Amino acid sequence: MFYKDDRLALFIDGANLHAAARSLEFDIDYKLLRQEFQRRGKLVRAYYYTALLESEEYSPIRPLIDWLNYNGYALVTKPAKEYTDTMGRRKIKGNMDIELCVDAMELAPRLDHIVLFSGDGDFRPLVEALQRMGVRVTVVSTMRSHPPMIADDLRRQADNYIELDDLREVIGRPPREPAQVSA
Repeated sequence: MFYKDDRLALFIDGANLHAAARSLEFDIDYKLLRQEFQRRGKLVRAYYYTALLESEEYSPIRPLIDWLNYNGYALVTKPAKEYTDTMGRRKIKGNMDIELCVDAMELAPRLDHIVLFSGDGDFRPLVEALQRMGVRVTVVSTMRSHPPMIADDLRRQADNYIELDDLREVIGRPPREPAQVSA
């Protein structure tokens, strides 16, 4: 439940939201996402969290990061760590959970409602702590992917759950037309 006079903030776990949208086969238009939640309350801040590989000359996420930075999103980034697992595979680790939690707890006294874009069950204690402070928490993720990308205990803890797929028509980018092949 959203109220027009709610002081509202968005906390977007970038990697988690990207994976959820990709599993549903749509791209998010972040301008539309911000506008949608401005309609739902008084948007105080919209945070976007992501780890970046510093070793790469060009990152495919860089254009999005730059756009978000210039269009009303507070960006929180840190360098991703690269390592080799026990099977010899190259892995990348860039967890932003702590940064998101600290920012949410710091801003909570000035908010009525937080919207968390993540299905990560590690956020359940954060949601519980925010609720004890009197802040309502809505979680946005998906149960319609296979497997579901929302932890059941996070969904149950939240005051409200929004199925990401239900927002497709509101915040989704139009599908790209396939490239024309000339004969």
